Amino acid sequence: MRLYDLLQNLSGYTFFSGRREADIRGITCNSKDVRGNFMFVAVKGAREDGHVFIREALERGASAVVVEEGFKDASAFPRTVFVKVKDSRHALAGLAAGYFRHPARQMKVIAVTGTNGKTTISYLIEALLKKRGDSCAVIGTINYRFKDTVVSSKNTTPGPVELQSLMRKFADEGIRFVCMEVSSHALNQKRADGIDFSAALFTNLTQDHLDYHKTMENYFSAKARLFEGLPPQSLAVINSDDHFSKRLMKLTRARIIPYGIDRVSGAGVSARDIKMSLEGTSFTLCFPDGTACALRTTLIGRHNVYNILSAAAWARDAGFKFEEIRSAIGKFSCVPGRLEKINSRRGFGVYVDYAHTEDAIKNVITSLRQVSGKRIIVVFGCGGDRDRSKRPMMGRTVTKLADYAIITSDNPRSEDPLAIIKEIRKGISGVNYQVIPDRAEAIGESLSLARKGDVVLIAGKGHETYQVVQDKILHFDDREVVKKCLFR
Repeated sequence: MRLYDLLQNLSGYTFFSGRREADIRGITCNSKDVRGNFMFVAVKGAREDGHVFIREALERGASAVVVEEGFKDASAFPRTVFVKVKDSRHALAGLAAGYFRHPARQMKVIAVTGTNGKTTISYLIEALLKKRGDSCAVIGTINYRFKDTVVSSKNTTPGPVELQSLMRKFADEGIRFVCMEVSSHALNQKRADGIDFSAALFTNLTQDHLDYHKTMENYFSAKARLFEGLPPQSLAVINSDDHFSKRLMKLTRARIIPYGIDRVSGAGVSARDIKMSLEGTSFTLCFPDGTACALRTTLIGRHNVYNILSAAAWARDAGFKFEEIRSAIGKFSCVPGRLEKINSRRGFGVYVDYAHTEDAIKNVITSLRQVSGKRIIVVFGCGGDRDRSKRPMMGRTVTKLADYAIITSDNPRSEDPLAIIKEIRKGISGVNYQVIPDRAEAIGESLSLARKGDVVLIAGKGHETYQVVQDKILHFDDREVVKKCLFR
Protein backbone atom coordinates (compact mmCIF):
# COMPACT_ATOMS: atom_id res chain seq x y z
CA MET A 1 0.00 0.00 0.00
CA ARG A 2 1.27 3.47 -0.81
CA LEU A 3 2.03 5.65 2.19
CA TYR A 4 -0.19 8.43 0.84
CA ASP A 5 -3.19 6.08 0.63
CA LEU A 6 -2.52 4.65 4.08
CA LEU A 7 -2.37 8.09 5.66
CA GLN A 8 -5.92 8.84 4.53
CA ASN A 9 -6.94 6.82 7.58
CA LEU A 10 -5.59 9.51 9.91
CA SER A 11 -7.69 12.50 10.92
CA GLY A 12 -4.67 14.74 11.32
CA TYR A 13 -0.96 14.48 10.53
CA THR A 14 1.94 16.44 9.10
CA PHE A 15 4.93 15.42 7.01
CA PHE A 16 8.20 16.84 8.03
CA SER A 17 10.51 14.83 5.79
CA GLY A 18 10.51 12.19 3.09
CA ARG A 19 8.39 11.17 0.09
CA ARG A 20 4.68 10.41 0.23
CA GLU A 21 5.02 7.70 -2.42
CA ALA A 22 6.85 5.27 -0.13
CA ASP A 23 5.63 1.66 -0.42
CA ILE A 24 4.37 0.18 2.87
CA ARG A 25 4.42 -3.60 3.23
CA GLY A 26 3.70 -3.93 6.92
CA ILE A 27 3.03 -1.93 10.06
CA THR A 28 4.22 -2.38 13.66
CA CYS A 29 5.03 -0.55 16.88
CA ASN A 30 7.66 -3.15 17.84
CA SER A 31 11.04 -2.32 16.32
CA LYS A 32 12.07 -5.99 16.46
CA ASP A 33 9.18 -6.92 14.15
CA VAL A 34 10.21 -4.43 11.44
CA ARG A 35 11.02 -5.82 7.99
CA GLY A 36 11.79 -4.19 4.66
CA ASN A 37 9.44 -1.31 3.75
CA PHE A 38 7.54 -1.49 7.04
CA MET A 39 5.98 1.50 8.76
CA PHE A 40 7.19 1.86 12.34
CA VAL A 41 4.87 3.70 14.74
CA ALA A 42 6.70 5.06 17.77
CA VAL A 43 4.42 4.64 20.79
CA LYS A 44 5.11 5.95 24.28
CA GLY A 45 4.43 3.02 26.59
CA ALA A 46 4.28 2.72 30.37
CA ARG A 47 7.80 1.31 30.52
CA GLU A 48 9.47 2.25 27.25
CA ASP A 49 9.26 5.01 24.67
CA GLY A 50 9.12 3.73 21.09
CA HIS A 51 10.89 6.87 19.86
CA VAL A 52 14.09 5.47 21.41
CA PHE A 53 13.96 2.53 18.97
CA ILE A 54 13.63 4.48 15.73
CA ARG A 55 17.24 3.85 14.71
CA GLU A 56 16.80 0.10 15.25
CA ALA A 57 13.59 0.14 13.18
CA LEU A 58 15.38 1.92 10.32
CA GLU A 59 18.29 -0.50 10.45
CA ARG A 60 15.80 -3.33 10.09
CA GLY A 61 14.30 -1.78 6.96
CA ALA A 62 11.53 0.64 7.97
CA SER A 63 10.61 2.96 5.11
CA ALA A 64 8.39 5.30 7.16
CA VAL A 65 8.20 6.32 10.79
CA VAL A 66 5.25 7.82 12.67
CA VAL A 67 6.19 9.97 15.65
CA GLU A 68 4.36 12.15 18.13
CA GLU A 69 4.48 15.92 18.26
CA GLY A 70 7.58 17.06 20.09
CA PHE A 71 9.97 14.66 18.38
CA LYS A 72 12.91 16.75 17.20
CA ASP A 73 15.55 14.32 15.99
CA ALA A 74 14.35 13.79 12.41
CA SER A 75 17.35 15.66 11.05
CA ALA A 76 19.53 12.74 12.13
CA PHE A 77 17.73 10.58 9.54
CA PRO A 78 17.56 12.79 6.39
CA ARG A 79 16.39 10.05 3.99
CA THR A 80 13.59 8.77 6.19
CA VAL A 81 9.89 9.48 5.77
CA PHE A 82 8.62 10.94 9.04
CA VAL A 83 4.95 11.55 9.80
CA LYS A 84 4.00 13.56 12.87
CA VAL A 85 0.75 12.91 14.79
CA LYS A 86 -0.74 14.12 18.04
CA ASP A 87 -1.38 10.64 19.47
CA SER A 88 0.57 7.70 18.07
CA ARG A 89 -1.54 5.08 19.88
CA HIS A 90 -4.70 6.36 18.22
CA ALA A 91 -2.83 6.70 14.92
CA LEU A 92 -1.60 3.10 15.10
CA ALA A 93 -5.17 1.80 15.46
CA GLY A 94 -6.37 3.83 12.47
CA LEU A 95 -3.37 2.92 10.33
CA ALA A 96 -3.74 -0.79 11.16
CA ALA A 97 -7.43 -0.67 10.22
CA GLY A 98 -6.57 1.05 6.94
CA TYR A 99 -3.71 -1.30 6.12
CA PHE A 100 -6.02 -4.32 6.47
CA ARG A 101 -8.78 -2.53 4.50
CA HIS A 102 -11.17 -1.91 7.40
CA PRO A 103 -12.36 -5.52 7.84
CA ALA A 104 -14.65 -4.67 10.77
CA ARG A 105 -16.87 -2.72 8.41
CA GLN A 106 -17.76 -5.99 6.65
CA MET A 107 -19.08 -7.56 9.89
CA LYS A 108 -21.11 -6.71 12.97
CA VAL A 109 -18.68 -6.38 15.87
CA ILE A 110 -20.04 -6.69 19.42
CA ALA A 111 -17.93 -5.44 22.33
CA VAL A 112 -18.29 -6.84 25.85
CA THR A 113 -16.62 -4.94 28.68
CA GLY A 114 -16.70 -4.81 32.48
CA THR A 115 -14.73 -6.27 35.37
CA ASN A 116 -16.46 -9.65 35.48
CA GLY A 117 -18.63 -11.70 33.13
CA LYS A 118 -17.07 -10.76 29.77
CA THR A 119 -15.97 -14.26 28.83
CA THR A 120 -19.25 -15.95 29.76
CA ILE A 121 -21.27 -13.39 27.81
CA SER A 122 -19.07 -13.83 24.73
CA TYR A 123 -19.66 -17.59 24.89
CA LEU A 124 -23.41 -17.05 25.28
CA ILE A 125 -23.58 -14.73 22.27
CA GLU A 126 -21.58 -17.24 20.24
CA ALA A 127 -24.04 -19.98 21.25
CA LEU A 128 -27.02 -17.80 20.31
CA LEU A 129 -25.60 -17.02 16.87
CA LYS A 130 -24.71 -20.64 16.19
CA LYS A 131 -28.25 -21.64 17.15
CA ARG A 132 -29.57 -19.32 14.45
CA GLY A 133 -27.03 -20.59 11.92
CA ASP A 134 -24.93 -17.42 11.82
CA SER A 135 -21.14 -17.47 11.65
CA CYS A 136 -19.39 -15.95 14.65
CA ALA A 137 -15.80 -15.30 15.69
CA VAL A 138 -14.78 -14.65 19.29
CA ILE A 139 -11.83 -12.68 20.63
CA GLY A 140 -11.35 -13.06 24.37
CA THR A 141 -9.48 -14.10 27.47
CA ILE A 142 -9.44 -17.84 26.80
CA ASN A 143 -8.68 -17.81 23.07
CA TYR A 144 -9.44 -16.29 19.67
CA ARG A 145 -11.60 -18.60 17.55
CA PHE A 146 -13.56 -18.79 14.32
CA LYS A 147 -14.93 -21.79 12.43
CA ASP A 148 -12.45 -24.61 13.15
CA THR A 149 -9.53 -22.35 14.03
CA VAL A 150 -8.51 -21.69 17.64
CA VAL A 151 -5.61 -19.41 18.57
CA SER A 152 -4.32 -19.08 22.14
CA SER A 153 -4.73 -15.55 23.44
CA LYS A 154 -1.87 -13.59 24.95
CA ASN A 155 -4.13 -10.69 25.91
CA THR A 156 -7.89 -10.46 26.34
CA THR A 157 -7.83 -7.83 23.60
CA PRO A 158 -4.85 -8.03 21.20
CA GLY A 159 -2.88 -5.03 20.00
CA PRO A 160 -4.28 -3.06 17.05
CA VAL A 161 -2.15 -4.69 14.33
CA GLU A 162 -2.87 -8.25 15.50
CA LEU A 163 -6.51 -7.29 16.06
CA GLN A 164 -6.98 -5.92 12.55
CA SER A 165 -5.10 -8.88 11.06
CA LEU A 166 -7.53 -11.24 12.85
CA MET A 167 -10.48 -9.18 11.65
CA ARG A 168 -9.23 -9.44 8.07
CA LYS A 169 -9.05 -13.24 8.39
CA PHE A 170 -12.58 -13.30 9.79
CA ALA A 171 -13.93 -11.13 6.98
CA ASP A 172 -12.16 -13.16 4.29
CA GLU A 173 -13.70 -16.32 5.76
CA GLY A 174 -17.18 -14.84 5.45
CA ILE A 175 -17.73 -14.36 9.19
CA ARG A 176 -20.78 -12.17 9.84
CA PHE A 177 -20.45 -11.47 13.58
CA VAL A 178 -17.50 -10.91 15.90
CA CYS A 179 -17.96 -10.93 19.66
CA MET A 180 -15.00 -9.31 21.34
CA GLU A 181 -14.01 -8.92 24.96
CA VAL A 182 -12.63 -5.40 25.32
CA SER A 183 -10.45 -4.88 28.39
CA SER A 184 -9.83 -1.60 30.21
CA HIS A 185 -6.14 -1.83 29.29
CA ALA A 186 -7.10 -2.09 25.61
CA LEU A 187 -9.44 0.88 25.84
CA ASN A 188 -6.89 2.98 27.69
CA GLN A 189 -4.24 2.06 25.10
CA LYS A 190 -6.67 2.67 22.22
CA ARG A 191 -6.15 -0.79 20.70
CA ALA A 192 -9.73 -0.91 19.40
CA ASP A 193 -9.97 2.68 18.14
CA GLY A 194 -10.01 1.48 14.54
CA ILE A 195 -13.23 -0.55 14.99
CA ASP A 196 -16.82 0.58 14.53
CA PHE A 197 -18.84 -1.43 17.04
CA SER A 198 -22.45 -2.30 16.28
CA ALA A 199 -23.09 -2.93 19.98
CA ALA A 200 -21.34 -2.68 23.33
CA LEU A 201 -22.33 -4.56 26.49
CA PHE A 202 -21.38 -3.39 30.00
CA THR A 203 -21.35 -5.96 32.82
CA ASN A 204 -20.15 -4.19 35.98
CA LEU A 205 -17.25 -2.25 37.45
CA THR A 206 -15.61 -3.41 40.66
CA GLN A 207 -12.08 -3.06 41.97
CA ASP A 208 -9.40 -4.58 39.78
CA HIS A 209 -6.36 -3.49 37.76
CA LEU A 210 -5.58 -0.57 40.08
CA ASP A 211 -1.90 -1.42 39.69
CA TYR A 212 -2.41 -0.02 36.18
CA HIS A 213 -5.28 2.50 36.48
CA LYS A 214 -4.35 3.72 40.02
CA THR A 215 -7.91 4.89 40.81
CA MET A 216 -11.44 3.63 40.22
CA GLU A 217 -12.21 6.89 38.42
CA ASN A 218 -9.43 6.20 35.91
CA TYR A 219 -10.71 2.64 35.57
CA PHE A 220 -14.21 3.92 34.83
CA SER A 221 -12.90 6.49 32.35
CA ALA A 222 -11.17 3.72 30.39
CA LYS A 223 -14.42 1.74 30.15
CA ALA A 224 -16.39 4.87 29.31
CA ARG A 225 -14.26 5.49 26.18
CA LEU A 226 -16.00 2.56 24.51
CA PHE A 227 -19.49 3.97 25.06
CA GLU A 228 -18.53 7.57 24.34
CA GLY A 229 -17.33 6.44 20.91
CA LEU A 230 -20.49 4.57 19.90
CA PRO A 231 -22.47 6.20 17.06
CA PRO A 232 -26.22 6.84 17.51
CA GLN A 233 -27.22 3.78 15.47
CA SER A 234 -25.23 1.43 17.74
CA LEU A 235 -26.63 -0.37 20.77
CA ALA A 236 -25.50 0.00 24.39
CA VAL A 237 -26.61 -2.83 26.71
CA ILE A 238 -25.93 -1.68 30.28
CA ASN A 239 -26.32 -3.36 33.67
CA SER A 240 -28.59 -0.90 35.47
CA ASP A 241 -27.90 -2.56 38.85
CA ASP A 242 -24.27 -1.41 38.71
CA HIS A 243 -23.71 1.96 40.39
CA PHE A 244 -21.66 3.24 37.42
CA SER A 245 -24.53 2.62 34.98
CA LYS A 246 -26.24 6.03 35.21
CA ARG A 247 -23.02 7.85 34.38
CA LEU A 248 -22.39 5.51 31.47
CA MET A 249 -25.89 6.02 30.07
CA LYS A 250 -25.42 9.79 30.10
CA LEU A 251 -22.13 9.53 28.19
CA THR A 252 -23.26 7.49 25.20
CA ARG A 253 -25.15 8.57 22.07
CA ALA A 254 -26.12 4.97 21.29
CA ARG A 255 -29.54 3.39 21.79
CA ILE A 256 -29.69 2.02 25.35
CA ILE A 257 -31.19 -1.21 26.65
CA PRO A 258 -30.76 -1.51 30.44
CA TYR A 259 -30.89 -4.89 32.11
CA GLY A 260 -30.89 -6.02 35.71
CA ILE A 261 -32.57 -7.71 38.62
CA ASP A 262 -32.78 -5.07 41.35
CA ARG A 263 -33.32 -1.64 39.80
CA VAL A 264 -34.11 -2.16 36.12
CA SER A 265 -36.62 0.28 34.64
CA GLY A 266 -39.69 -0.63 32.62
CA ALA A 267 -37.62 -0.09 29.46
CA GLY A 268 -35.19 -2.83 30.39
CA VAL A 269 -34.70 -6.59 30.34
CA SER A 270 -35.10 -8.29 33.70
CA ALA A 271 -35.48 -11.60 35.54
CA ARG A 272 -38.06 -12.75 38.04
CA ASP A 273 -38.88 -16.00 39.89
CA ILE A 274 -35.19 -16.96 40.10
CA LYS A 275 -34.59 -20.47 41.43
CA MET A 276 -31.10 -21.90 41.88
CA SER A 277 -29.57 -25.27 42.66
CA LEU A 278 -26.27 -27.07 42.10
CA GLU A 279 -27.80 -28.45 38.90
CA GLY A 280 -28.52 -25.01 37.44
CA THR A 281 -30.78 -21.97 37.47
CA SER A 282 -34.28 -21.21 36.22
CA PHE A 283 -36.05 -17.85 35.92
CA THR A 284 -38.52 -15.88 33.86
CA LEU A 285 -36.90 -13.59 31.29
CA CYS A 286 -38.92 -10.38 30.91
CA PHE A 287 -38.71 -7.91 28.01
CA PRO A 288 -39.70 -4.22 27.82
CA ASP A 289 -42.80 -4.90 25.71
CA GLY A 290 -44.28 -7.03 28.49
CA THR A 291 -43.49 -10.38 26.90
CA ALA A 292 -41.67 -13.05 28.88
CA CYS A 293 -40.33 -16.57 28.58
CA ALA A 294 -39.18 -19.21 31.05
CA LEU A 295 -35.51 -20.15 30.92
CA ARG A 296 -33.53 -23.03 32.34
CA THR A 297 -29.72 -23.12 32.34
CA THR A 298 -27.00 -25.30 33.81
CA LEU A 299 -25.12 -22.15 34.81
CA ILE A 300 -25.11 -21.54 38.55
CA GLY A 301 -25.61 -18.31 40.42
CA ARG A 302 -27.08 -14.84 40.40
CA HIS A 303 -24.06 -13.44 38.54
CA ASN A 304 -24.82 -15.80 35.66
CA VAL A 305 -28.42 -14.54 35.58
CA TYR A 306 -26.91 -11.11 34.85
CA ASN A 307 -24.71 -12.61 32.13
CA ILE A 308 -27.72 -14.27 30.48
CA LEU A 309 -29.79 -11.06 30.72
CA SER A 310 -27.04 -9.13 28.95
CA ALA A 311 -26.74 -11.64 26.10
CA ALA A 312 -30.53 -11.99 25.80
CA ALA A 313 -31.02 -8.20 25.66
CA TRP A 314 -28.60 -8.02 22.75
CA ALA A 315 -30.18 -11.05 21.05
CA ARG A 316 -33.74 -9.76 21.29
CA ASP A 317 -32.68 -6.44 19.75
CA ALA A 318 -30.93 -8.42 17.00
CA GLY A 319 -34.20 -10.14 16.11
CA PHE A 320 -33.89 -13.47 17.90
CA LYS A 321 -37.13 -15.27 18.67
CA PHE A 322 -38.03 -16.42 22.17
CA GLU A 323 -37.57 -20.06 21.28
CA GLU A 324 -34.13 -19.43 19.80
CA ILE A 325 -33.02 -17.70 23.00
CA ARG A 326 -34.60 -20.36 25.24
CA SER A 327 -33.06 -23.23 23.29
CA ALA A 328 -29.56 -21.74 23.00
CA ILE A 329 -29.39 -20.85 26.70
CA GLY A 330 -30.86 -24.19 27.73
CA LYS A 331 -28.32 -26.21 25.73
CA PHE A 332 -25.36 -24.09 26.79
CA SER A 333 -23.20 -26.11 29.19
CA CYS A 334 -20.35 -24.08 30.67
CA VAL A 335 -17.38 -21.85 29.98
CA PRO A 336 -13.93 -23.37 30.60
CA GLY A 337 -12.77 -22.39 34.07
CA ARG A 338 -15.97 -20.55 35.02
CA LEU A 339 -17.60 -22.55 37.83
CA GLU A 340 -16.47 -25.58 35.88
CA LYS A 341 -17.58 -28.71 37.70
CA ILE A 342 -15.16 -31.59 38.20
CA ASN A 343 -16.90 -34.89 38.94
CA SER A 344 -15.51 -36.16 42.25
CA ARG A 345 -17.33 -39.50 42.77
CA ARG A 346 -16.80 -38.90 46.49
CA GLY A 347 -20.09 -37.21 47.31
CA PHE A 348 -18.82 -33.63 47.39
CA GLY A 349 -18.75 -30.99 44.65
CA VAL A 350 -15.59 -29.53 43.14
CA TYR A 351 -15.57 -26.36 41.05
CA VAL A 352 -12.76 -24.49 39.30
CA ASP A 353 -13.33 -20.79 38.71
CA TYR A 354 -11.37 -17.84 37.33
CA ALA A 355 -12.55 -15.48 40.11
CA HIS A 356 -9.54 -13.34 41.02
CA THR A 357 -11.18 -10.15 42.30
CA GLU A 358 -13.04 -9.56 45.55
CA ASP A 359 -16.36 -9.03 43.77
CA ALA A 360 -15.97 -12.11 41.57
CA ILE A 361 -15.06 -14.44 44.40
CA LYS A 362 -17.87 -12.96 46.54
CA ASN A 363 -20.36 -13.70 43.73
CA VAL A 364 -19.15 -17.26 43.29
CA ILE A 365 -19.10 -18.16 46.99
CA THR A 366 -22.50 -16.52 47.53
CA SER A 367 -23.93 -18.45 44.59
CA LEU A 368 -22.61 -21.73 45.96
CA ARG A 369 -23.89 -20.87 49.45
CA GLN A 370 -27.41 -20.36 48.08
CA VAL A 371 -27.51 -23.86 46.61
CA SER A 372 -25.44 -25.86 49.09
CA GLY A 373 -26.40 -26.68 52.67
CA LYS A 374 -22.99 -28.04 53.64
CA ARG A 375 -19.52 -26.55 54.06
CA ILE A 376 -17.74 -24.48 51.40
CA ILE A 377 -13.96 -24.87 51.26
CA VAL A 378 -12.06 -22.35 49.12
CA VAL A 379 -8.53 -22.49 47.74
CA PHE A 380 -7.31 -19.09 46.54
CA GLY A 381 -4.38 -16.70 46.21
CA CYS A 382 -3.55 -13.42 44.50
CA GLY A 383 -1.38 -12.74 41.47
CA GLY A 384 1.98 -11.04 41.80
CA ASP A 385 2.83 -7.72 40.11
CA ARG A 386 -0.84 -6.78 40.11
CA ASP A 387 -3.20 -4.68 42.25
CA ARG A 388 -1.91 -5.18 45.81
CA SER A 389 -4.77 -3.31 47.47
CA LYS A 390 -7.25 -6.08 46.70
CA ARG A 391 -5.23 -8.75 48.55
CA PRO A 392 -6.47 -8.09 52.13
CA MET A 393 -9.96 -7.48 50.73
CA MET A 394 -10.01 -10.92 49.15
CA GLY A 395 -8.68 -12.50 52.33
CA ARG A 396 -11.42 -10.85 54.39
CA THR A 397 -14.20 -11.75 51.92
CA VAL A 398 -13.22 -15.40 51.47
CA THR A 399 -12.80 -16.15 55.18
CA LYS A 400 -16.04 -14.32 55.97
CA LEU A 401 -18.16 -16.12 53.37
CA ALA A 402 -16.55 -19.59 53.22
CA ASP A 403 -16.43 -22.14 56.03
CA TYR A 404 -12.75 -22.77 55.50
CA ALA A 405 -10.03 -21.34 53.27
CA ILE A 406 -6.60 -22.42 52.12
CA ILE A 407 -4.40 -19.53 51.02
CA THR A 408 -1.89 -20.46 48.36
CA SER A 409 0.04 -19.15 45.34
CA ASP A 410 -1.66 -17.94 42.18
CA ASN A 411 0.74 -16.54 39.57
CA PRO A 412 3.39 -14.97 41.85
CA ARG A 413 5.38 -13.64 38.90
CA SER A 414 8.36 -11.66 40.20
CA GLU A 415 7.08 -11.43 43.78
CA ASP A 416 7.76 -13.70 46.74
CA PRO A 417 4.67 -15.91 47.20
CA LEU A 418 4.98 -15.66 50.98
CA ALA A 419 4.95 -11.85 50.79
CA ILE A 420 1.74 -11.97 48.76
CA ILE A 421 0.15 -14.35 51.26
CA LYS A 422 1.21 -12.07 54.12
CA GLU A 423 -0.71 -9.19 52.49
CA ILE A 424 -3.79 -11.41 51.99
CA ARG A 425 -3.71 -12.32 55.70
CA LYS A 426 -3.80 -8.63 56.74
CA GLY A 427 -7.51 -8.57 55.93
CA ILE A 428 -8.37 -11.70 57.94
CA SER A 429 -9.57 -11.58 61.53
CA GLY A 430 -10.78 -15.17 61.93
CA VAL A 431 -8.95 -18.50 62.24
CA ASN A 432 -10.87 -20.55 59.65
CA TYR A 433 -7.94 -20.87 57.26
CA GLN A 434 -4.48 -22.26 56.73
CA VAL A 435 -1.56 -21.37 54.48
CA ILE A 436 -0.10 -23.83 51.96
CA PRO A 437 2.09 -21.95 49.44
CA ASP A 438 2.42 -24.90 47.06
CA ARG A 439 -0.77 -24.74 44.95
CA ALA A 440 -0.90 -28.45 44.09
CA GLU A 441 -0.48 -29.34 47.76
CA ALA A 442 -3.17 -26.82 48.73
CA ILE A 443 -5.63 -28.34 46.25
CA GLY A 444 -4.87 -31.82 47.56
CA GLU A 445 -5.45 -30.71 51.16
CA SER A 446 -8.80 -29.11 50.29
CA LEU A 447 -10.01 -32.36 48.75
CA SER A 448 -8.85 -34.40 51.74
CA LEU A 449 -10.83 -32.10 54.05
CA ALA A 450 -14.06 -32.33 52.05
CA ARG A 451 -16.89 -34.55 53.25
CA LYS A 452 -20.14 -35.70 51.65
CA GLY A 453 -22.26 -32.74 50.59
CA ASP A 454 -19.45 -30.19 50.88
CA VAL A 455 -18.35 -27.92 48.04
CA VAL A 456 -14.70 -27.23 47.18
CA LEU A 457 -13.96 -24.12 45.14
CA ILE A 458 -10.54 -23.73 43.50
CA ALA A 459 -10.43 -20.04 42.61
CA GLY A 460 -8.19 -17.66 40.70
CA LYS A 461 -6.78 -19.42 37.67
CA GLY A 462 -9.78 -21.07 36.02
CA HIS A 463 -8.96 -22.01 32.43
CA GLU A 464 -5.25 -21.21 32.73
CA THR A 465 -2.85 -24.07 32.05
CA TYR A 466 0.26 -22.41 33.45
CA GLN A 467 1.75 -20.77 36.51
CA VAL A 468 4.10 -17.80 36.20
CA VAL A 469 6.96 -17.99 38.71
CA GLN A 470 9.70 -15.37 38.33
CA ASP A 471 10.64 -15.50 34.63
CA LYS A 472 9.39 -19.06 34.10
CA ILE A 473 6.05 -20.21 32.72
CA LEU A 474 5.36 -23.61 34.26
CA HIS A 475 2.64 -26.01 33.19
CA PHE A 476 -0.12 -25.99 35.80
CA ASP A 477 -3.83 -26.68 35.38
CA ASP A 478 -6.09 -26.65 38.45
CA ARG A 479 -8.44 -29.10 36.74
CA GLU A 480 -5.66 -31.59 36.05
CA VAL A 481 -4.42 -31.37 39.63
CA VAL A 482 -7.94 -31.94 41.00
CA LYS A 483 -8.46 -35.02 38.83
CA LYS A 484 -5.05 -36.40 39.73
CA CYS A 485 -5.80 -36.01 43.44
CA LEU A 486 -9.30 -37.50 43.18
CA PHE A 487 -8.46 -40.54 41.10
CA ARG A 488 -4.99 -41.55 42.23
